[in-house]
Amino acid sequence: MSPSTEQFVREFTMATDHPVSLTYIVPAHNSTATIEGTLKELRDRLAGTNSEVLVVENGSTDGTLDMLHKIEANWQTDGVELRVLTSKKGLGNALRHGVAESRGARVFFGADDLPFGFDDLDKADKIDHHQHKMVIGSKAHPESEVGRGVLRAVLTWGFLTLRFIVLGMRTRDPQGTFAIDGDWVRSVGPRLTEEGFLLTTELTYLAERSGIKTIEVPVRLRESHGAHGSRIRISDVWKMGLGLVTVRMRHRKGARPVASVA
Repeated sequence: MSPSTEQFVREFTMATDHPVSLTYIVPAHNSTATIEGTLKELRDRLAGTNSEVLVVENGSTDGTLDMLHKIEANWQTDGVELRVLTSKKGLGNALRHGVAESRGARVFFGADDLPFGFDDLDKADKIDHHQHKMVIGSKAHPESEVGRGVLRAVLTWGFLTLRFIVLGMRTRDPQGTFAIDGDWVRSVGPRLTEEGFLLTTELTYLAERSGIKTIEVPVRLRESHGAHGSRIRISDVWKMGLGLVTVRMRHRKGARPVASVA
């Protein structure tokens, strides 16, 4: 079989195995100021790509859900389906629900304000998700341009140290944006339990335990996003430490490592 024929067969198989090529998940909580612009950018970026955008509203109090339903009702973009979902409040709850409802060969965890634009997605598009099941848009990558202040740099170092001590984690930024093999992430989805921001750390821990080597790619923080002050506090280091211990106990007590999807 020639290389061109092999490529055709592979692409055809992928197309028939999955209704869509990419599921782009956007958690939305009190997002009226950003979500409409984000969806317009996603519409333009993904047009014609046989993708779906899942916006998971979680516990908003500012009219986000009403706004999303209006956008959904008027959505007409070839090759991009928009679905609005709801979950309990919490980033982890939103991502878990999005994973459970996803249909893509690849699943992307984004944010409601596209902090890196499409740097992360563009780089992930160049990497075979069958061979490399988890690609992270990493603020900790040495080539990333994220404009960290001194406090944020110190706290980031503290988080990195805690993750290594408690979980033995090698990934430097398990809280970036993620491009993940769809079959694999759906297979481990039922094991994810974190309701908040540690969900992606829990997912990365399961990946590393199953022998998956994460790939971290550099990102550039948008100037508009960099204007916002850091929301991280010193007390968050302590909270993260407790959360990491919980993750370790939950997945090591009588649990076998997650099998990697071939």
